[in-house]
Amino acid sequence: MTPPATATHVPGRPLPLQQDYQRFLQLGSRRAPHTLHVHESGYRSGTINTDTLGLRYSHCAGKRFSAGERGGSARVNLLVGGSTALGIGASCDEHTVASHLSMLTSEVWLSLAGCGLNASQELMLFLTHQHRFGEIGHVVLLSGLNTLAHEALGEVLAGPHDPQQAKAHQAYLNSFNEGMPALEPLRRESWWRRLGQALAPRQPVPPPAWQLSAPEKRLARAADSISRTLRQWDRLLADSNATLTFILQPLLPWCRETLPEGERVMLDALEKHPANFDRLLDGAFDSQLHMDFFRRIKHQADPVPCYDMNSMLSSSPVFGADLFIDRLHFNDLGNNALAKVITAKLGLAQERHAQRRAAPIKLV
Repeated sequence: MTPPATATHVPGRPLPLQQDYQRFLQLGSRRAPHTLHVHESGYRSGTINTDTLGLRYSHCAGKRFSAGERGGSARVNLLVGGSTALGIGASCDEHTVASHLSMLTSEVWLSLAGCGLNASQELMLFLTHQHRFGEIGHVVLLSGLNTLAHEALGEVLAGPHDPQQAKAHQAYLNSFNEGMPALEPLRRESWWRRLGQALAPRQPVPPPAWQLSAPEKRLARAADSISRTLRQWDRLLADSNATLTFILQPLLPWCRETLPEGERVMLDALEKHPANFDRLLDGAFDSQLHMDFFRRIKHQADPVPCYDMNSMLSSSPVFGADLFIDRLHFNDLGNNALAKVITAKLGLAQERHAQRRAAPIKLV
């Protein structure tokens, strides 16, 4: 497969996502206001493709599957969440977490994920498409950070009105980007325009000052929202044979004490040019706050099983390699590592091998 073209990299700035992802996310503003918008429907590229519902395809045994195109599969599993679960950063649909789960378990895992969705919106997305799934085996929510960001976003939107802030707020609301930097125009400017831009003095626009409450308060509110929603999931699935699991998605500062070289360079660039999503998590990168956040979710969501990928990912044999492409998205190797840890933790591989009475494969 030919690698997709990437936007020009400006030294000192974070590496841009592939243009396929940039265009895909920018189309988020084209939505019907009366529906829960996820992504552009029928999107086609060498990197990411969606069905008629705007949901990304996953691959199993050489075939592609989605909520809108189950292909006669009697039983499916669901990976629910935001852009990490969707696989932003994967080189193609075959290298998302859902596709790797399908490969490891030999069962169909559908991607029920949407960029920018918080816990309540994830549940709403399931309710919207519940009638399409048939028998559901496992429901895994790889989630948490969007809900935390939404707590800050609510404070920002409720703050004093300022034209500069209003423009930044609306741009964020329309982007569903979870950290993607602003996309430069893909069209080629005229030679005279480019010359003028090169000679003109640079006028950096300072980011608007967002007044946020203490991170402890935002984390507590987000944990309460997540745990309430998990109990709603539990009641909703109570009459089915589906299992429900919540996994707090990884955030780079919560996940690593030391960084591989590639991630260190990437993080240095992000520190110089923070995206709106990073700023909505301001003050929440402390490891003690992270542990308190997860414990609060786990305690209040009982009896729903809750796990923390930030502590589990270190069990992967490739943990020391470059896995993150920014603070919350992964490359192909990282997505594969996530899927293997999930598979091992939940005993999904053992389910496949139990019928053959053979020792389960140790995946991590």
